[in-house]
Amino acid sequence: MAREIEKQIEKLREKIREHDYLYYVLNQPEISDRQYDKLFADLKKLEQENPQLITFDSPTKRVSGQPLEGFKTVRHAMPMLSMDNTYNADELRAFDERVRKQLEGMDYDYVVELKIDGVAISLRYEDGLLVTAATRGDGRVGDDVTANVRTIKAIPLVLRGDGIPAVLEARGEVYMPTSAFAELNKVRVEAGEPVFANPRNSTAGSLKLLDARITASRNLSFFAYATGEVSEPLAENHYQTLQRFKKTGLPVNPHVKKGKDIDEVIEICNSWNEKRLTLDYQIDGMVVKVNRFDQQDILGATGRAPRWCISYKFAAEQAETKVESIEVQVGKSGILTPVANLTPVLLAGTTVKRASLHNFDMLAKLDVRSGDSVVIEKAGEIIPQVVEVKKELRPSGMKSFKRPDECPNCGSAVAKDEDGVYIRCLNPDCTGQLKERLKYFAGRGQMDIENLGSALIDQLVEEGLVKNFADLYKLEQSDLIELERMAEKSADNVIKAIEASKKRPLWRLVASLGIRHIGGQTAQVLAEYFGSLDKLMEATQEELADIDQVGPTMAKSVYEYFRDLKNKQVIDELLAAGVKPEKPKTRRSSKLAGKTIVVTGTLEKFTRQQIEQAIRQAGGKSSSSVSKKTDFVLAGDNPGSKLDKAKKLDVKVIDEKQFLELL
Repeated sequence: MAREIEKQIEKLREKIREHDYLYYVLNQPEISDRQYDKLFADLKKLEQENPQLITFDSPTKRVSGQPLEGFKTVRHAMPMLSMDNTYNADELRAFDERVRKQLEGMDYDYVVELKIDGVAISLRYEDGLLVTAATRGDGRVGDDVTANVRTIKAIPLVLRGDGIPAVLEARGEVYMPTSAFAELNKVRVEAGEPVFANPRNSTAGSLKLLDARITASRNLSFFAYATGEVSEPLAENHYQTLQRFKKTGLPVNPHVKKGKDIDEVIEICNSWNEKRLTLDYQIDGMVVKVNRFDQQDILGATGRAPRWCISYKFAAEQAETKVESIEVQVGKSGILTPVANLTPVLLAGTTVKRASLHNFDMLAKLDVRSGDSVVIEKAGEIIPQVVEVKKELRPSGMKSFKRPDECPNCGSAVAKDEDGVYIRCLNPDCTGQLKERLKYFAGRGQMDIENLGSALIDQLVEEGLVKNFADLYKLEQSDLIELERMAEKSADNVIKAIEASKKRPLWRLVASLGIRHIGGQTAQVLAEYFGSLDKLMEATQEELADIDQVGPTMAKSVYEYFRDLKNKQVIDELLAAGVKPEKPKTRRSSKLAGKTIVVTGTLEKFTRQQIEQAIRQAGGKSSSSVSKKTDFVLAGDNPGSKLDKAKKLDVKVIDEKQFLELL
């Protein structure tokens, strides 16, 4: 029987690896996402039931359970060199001339690849298993980011096929697809966090997170493009090596082409100047490499860059305009953001009037001043930003922008985030923050209060009619009619919209509160997990951190929010004003009301998440540690030390059958 289960587990692993290969390498998926998820769930269940059969290279072991304390460094077996850049066809021809001269009449060809705008990584495989992943660093020493890289599904944990060298270092680029970048920034806006400037920055940040579970949620991907140390050659030239990569399961960009001479290379490069906008990832140019390895050896390298390859960089679409003024915006979490108001200019198909300066360190580095002529471009083709100041055009006497030492809205003290770059207003009663929090609260993704727009919220705050979320539900038609440009019918529509929002789902209310780090997706997880606002507010930090997709940072934020007396008072007022959030549509009972249960070991009919949900739905509380307050311990197969502790404390122990009888 045990041997049959082992075979079943290995078969599922092979199926999952095969479908990963079809999806990421061949771009030819044969099953739906739902079918893939079912295979993964089946494997996970079998491994949970048979933990002795779990292996390091299993697809379920991509994410480590605990955050890292820091990153070790790795010395590269072979240096990861940089590339020299070219910016036009003449410079490419000059590169070709140098190659021709050094190869002294030999025939040669080129390989042309897209230059992915991501983060360079070296993957070290030993006997086909991924053992180390390291960043480029200074080219000789990089950071060990193995735990985070293992979460990237495009990167195989085990290489496939025969003839894999005992040691194979594959080098390539980790990147964030444009669609994933847009979704990440959407979630960050919902959670009140500053947006990332571009996909490359978000990729670099994601790889340096200490908690791999967060990296896993970022949907990073990967393309291999070169070898480092190999115990035996994969092929005789670069193009063949890329084809061999694909056979081992390493994804290679599908747009690699050979160019027989420099004219064909230039033609390929120029063809991507417009086509690049159709890709779901950012490229900032092309890479041109001499194909044959023996010729690469002849050409050699300088101290920092190979002589056999060159980067051809695209010119980013830019526009020149003037900074009419610089203002500081106050966000709902108190972050102060400098923003440049610009003379309107057309850029990448849209009229740009404002550009974020991101933070005051960036503002100081660029030294942007009101009245400056500046060059702007769209970072990642999405967010307008200032990239250059034309200081030679700066009128004399213009003063640099002073970093604020108080909030521009309320005049309160500000402080820089510890170990961060953001400056925040420290006044929780700041009207600037209040306006942004109210706009977020009423937004379409939260309480969805129609007709309650930004201008009206500004008026309500300035007139002193609304000082917190609950005050919105105390408004009467007569209050609104007194406001400027507010007719009776419009006032009536606003009151009706506010009334309609009283019965929004629980997750919308949780999302609308603007708890730091908590957006709509996490709010749904919390609402479904606890089932009621009361239970969520009573949750301990440990309970919150144990929830899948929440983790310690979010747990701390939620716990502290509901322990704040002002926040609790506002929630009490919301409920008193008639806000009754709809609970998740799950059947609940009171069979285990008031009971605290600890689960240990593997259960037959429940996964860990399912048993915790069953306990909650029956009115009980699932705890992770045994104490004298524990009502009973539910023990499955292979119970751990919790069972021993229960016996020591004389806590009642039941099995799965007895638990089902209780329900």
